[in-house]
Amino acid sequence: MRTIIIFSWAAIFFALVLVPDCRAKESAARETAVVRSVVDGDTVVMASPIGRAHEIRLVGIQAPKLPLGRPHFKKWPLADQAKAALEALSLGKKILLSFGGRRMDRHGRLLAHLYTESGVWIQGKLLTQGMARVYSFADNRAEISEMLAREKSARDNRLGIWSHPFYQIRKSDDLSGRINGFQLVEGRVLDVAKVRKKIFLNFGANWRTDFTITIAGRAVRLFGVDTLDPMTLKGKRIRVRGWLKSYNGPMINATHPEQIEVLEK
Repeated sequence: MRTIIIFSWAAIFFALVLVPDCRAKESAARETAVVRSVVDGDTVVMASPIGRAHEIRLVGIQAPKLPLGRPHFKKWPLADQAKAALEALSLGKKILLSFGGRRMDRHGRLLAHLYTESGVWIQGKLLTQGMARVYSFADNRAEISEMLAREKSARDNRLGIWSHPFYQIRKSDDLSGRINGFQLVEGRVLDVAKVRKKIFLNFGANWRTDFTITIAGRAVRLFGVDTLDPMTLKGKRIRVRGWLKSYNGPMINATHPEQIEVLEK
């Protein structure tokens, strides 16, 4: 007697597409879509909505920004090239969505990792080409370590955005004019202080004017769970990524451990 085994289309599709970049295996929920258009280097529009969402924001990366109708917004360098790179990978193609955290942002866009039918991980490809940088969140942290490795490779080879001074890594003592921008900042932690439920990593002698990383509330517990103890970082040279604000001098608020890379043990 012959045994007939019936596979669903979804099972066959999943088995086929994740050969070269098998990153979606940990995702609990998956969807497929066709990309109708590309908004910019990290956002696409689907031909048919999924639920109430019409767009997908490629989670975990930040590509150079286009004005997109904002009258006072200045286009970032290489924004057109980043959009073209995403179009080459996705436009008109069927893609697989993989969710590794929060599924939707405040703009109603799906937050997903994207894969082509041939198995190309689109975020990974854009990072490898130097067409994006890692941009992670506390509630959406899947694949960050692999993304950081791909970003580093592109940066070491000065590919894409890493050949342009707009995206260069900043020194912690040279942040003039960088406030209110997303930055990668390197420096040596001069001192670490814990005040109530907040941790401060100070990079200069004057905490009122020098660069500081703050870690507050739930983030402190998250660092503890992930074994990166901020209290041990005194004297270490580190790199942090995030939005640079002005609060007693330039400041980046770290909400999860992957924002901080220890460059010297």
